Amino acid sequence: MTLVSQGVLGLVFLSAAGLTRWLCSPTSKLALLDNPNARSLHMSPVPRTGGLAILASVMAGLVLSVMLEWSGITIWGEGSEGPSRPVFWILGLTLIIGAVSFWDDQKSLPVGLRLGVHALAAGGVVWGASLTVDTIVLPLLGKVSLGWIAVPVTILFLMWMTNLYNFMDGMDGFAAGMTVFGFGMFGYVAWRGGNLSIAFLCFLIAAASSGFLYHNMPPARIFMGDVGSVSLGFLVGAFALWGIQERLFDFWVPVLIFSPFIVDATVTLFRRLLQGEKVWQAHRSHYYQRLVLAGWGHRKTVWAEYVLMLACGMAAVMYGQVGEFWRLTILLGWMVTFIVLTWGVSCVERQGRGLRAEA
Repeated sequence: MTLVSQGVLGLVFLSAAGLTRWLCSPTSKLALLDNPNARSLHMSPVPRTGGLAILASVMAGLVLSVMLEWSGITIWGEGSEGPSRPVFWILGLTLIIGAVSFWDDQKSLPVGLRLGVHALAAGGVVWGASLTVDTIVLPLLGKVSLGWIAVPVTILFLMWMTNLYNFMDGMDGFAAGMTVFGFGMFGYVAWRGGNLSIAFLCFLIAAASSGFLYHNMPPARIFMGDVGSVSLGFLVGAFALWGIQERLFDFWVPVLIFSPFIVDATVTLFRRLLQGEKVWQAHRSHYYQRLVLAGWGHRKTVWAEYVLMLACGMAAVMYGQVGEFWRLTILLGWMVTFIVLTWGVSCVERQGRGLRAEA
């Protein structure tokens, strides 16, 4: 990374921090309050438009970097061709999703309308940016070709990533922290792979999220809202596909990096389905919510999650540098780890109930 690109990242961080601070103020014209409901872990209204600061800072950083490149100042790195076709499709579709999500923050749009927009945006990534998951590599077992189901699988993957990020945005510092760790790891892997333009864009998103996170740490002064969580989830899925297409990593690397979100959201969804619950209704049964309610609180839970995010990210980096046997070992090892962690949450809950009973 050049000194100029580092300077751009610093400006993006400061921009996001400043805009978020402004959005925290009740006098802001864009102020919307998140009132506590059946899903919430907070007890009083909190502003929820912080995602606007993230998106605005990312777009401003992209525009600034392109203008500097046009003026002859290297941003993307020596030998890089700068932003390619996928980035304009991805970020353009993200703006559309962000606009609809901001509308949803204000008006609570029908689920069908929101999912329809997500599906159309996913289709835009598939056909506009030409990004699909065609094969899935299974270490030691070879490649599994998806054939004709590649397109629907890719669209479902993008839609699930878009929505699970929203499901997991329910604790101070959580979704923003995952974004900083996740895109930081994406950027590192891309940088090691020699794709400096993707690396810079990932660091750009991480820098903007860091600026927001400064005001979102427990106790949070502001939330990112759907405009932030839904948009970031879409970006995660799209950048995962982009990295796979560029041969920076295979399918399991982004899954490992974002597994703290993917595992919690997916297991919780299937558990609620098996229990006959209405999965579209608000709830507080995600594992991170259960830890907070069991007595850990926001701060202890989010720092434990940060440790998990860092460990998963390091495992993903190692996965890309070892042979087939160790890749399979890493995947199986993390499967066992998450089984143990889910059991551990139940133990914390039982311990919490016991302490409350004694009191």
